[in-house]
Amino acid sequence: INNRTALKQTAVDFETMEKKSSHGSNSNLQLLHEGEGLNYRMKTVPKVGGKKDISLWHDVTLVHVDPTTSRPTPYLNFVCEIPKFSRKKYEIATDEVGNPIKQDEKKGVLREFKKGDIFFNYGCLPRTWEDPTFVHPDAEGCRGDNDPVDVCEIGLKIVKPGDVRPVKILGILCMIDEGEADWKVVTIDAEDKWAPYLNDINDVEEQLPGTLDAIREWFRTYKIPDGKPPNVFGLDEKFMDKSYALEIIKECNHAWKELITGEKERKISSMGDDVQKLVRKLSKSNLLSLAPDDNEPPTF
Repeated sequence: INNRTALKQTAVDFETMEKKSSHGSNSNLQLLHEGEGLNYRMKTVPKVGGKKDISLWHDVTLVHVDPTTSRPTPYLNFVCEIPKFSRKKYEIATDEVGNPIKQDEKKGVLREFKKGDIFFNYGCLPRTWEDPTFVHPDAEGCRGDNDPVDVCEIGLKIVKPGDVRPVKILGILCMIDEGEADWKVVTIDAEDKWAPYLNDINDVEEQLPGTLDAIREWFRTYKIPDGKPPNVFGLDEKFMDKSYALEIIKECNHAWKELITGEKERKISSMGDDVQKLVRKLSKSNLLSLAPDDNEPPTF
């Protein structure tokens, strides 16, 4: 498939929300660091053109846009939360207005991977959401984990937290994490030296043998030092190919749209109170952060 065809497919397949604060790349983004310890936050703001916080979950487009031509590319945007060769568990605060990056905590203690440093860049795809009311047929009967879709970026560069990079989608792994479906998308930075040689999941095994097994084993065992059992996987523990991955991403992009428009909240009256509270909390905080400056409703 040539780049022109891929570009058209990428731009058409994913639902977008066009608004004045949308960012298709990192070209006009900068990070501000505020607070310390449990109150530490990395906030994203424009380099020029205003000081309003930018949500890395909602204001960054899923499809990467070339900052020179302002045209969509064949790549998707990857938001890095945890750089490779590090262990602090940074994550987008999905239930805070503006969705800054924070270090996760449990019972007032900042969290790190007790297993040790992670060996790939880890983060998420903007404008995606793993719907906790949806059971995918391949997810062993488990619902979504209520977060953006996770990404493992296997390039050579160490990507800083909060950076947004164009990536090639290569495949996906279905992890079951404490009874929730937690998809892991495998990608490579579009500008990485290995990128021309990696176009689908089989290429990763052929060109970088052992990489996929190492990723699976990381996720299988990383919670054991916390006293928890190993994680398990759907689909016979197989990494599925690019085509399958794009279908999962498309579903989660659609779910994101339902979340931020409030449509999902209107649909869940028959769900349990625990699920309703999760969705309602996310929906309200994110609708507030998406309110445009001119008080007009967002357009799609």
